Amino acid sequence: MSLEVRFLLAVLATWRVTHLLAKEDGPADVIVRFRARLGDGLFAKLMDCFYCLSIWVAAPLALFVTRTPIEWLLTWLALSGGACLLERIGRDPVVIQPIQEHPTEVDDGMLWPETNSSAAQNRGDAADQQESSAASSAPRR
Repeated sequence: MSLEVRFLLAVLATWRVTHLLAKEDGPADVIVRFRARLGDGLFAKLMDCFYCLSIWVAAPLALFVTRTPIEWLLTWLALSGGACLLERIGRDPVVIQPIQEHPTEVDDGMLWPETNSSAAQNRGDAADQQESSAASSAPRR
């Protein structure tokens, strides 16, 4: 069997076993019961994360593809990456919606909207009040 075929089979097997353990109940609810026995510990959290679990499922399957340690390390990561890509392909596509720049008028039911002319008038009145209070608090000679 060629290297490419072994790699493809190992990617598919990594995806299948990881999907079974992370997302399915299993035949006769075997996986559900196994997850329940794990409780809330580290291994239970590992079983809930497809990406985390694919790393560990890919490790022994990488031995099917390669023989030398350095090839095994790279194949291990590649198998996990291939399984993650297959998992993402099977999901609904992500749709990015544009964010509204600034809504023209926000009605939150709490505050009265302030128009630009009344805001400028209020700022002008506040500045006049500060000037008059500063003048009245200055010592007279």
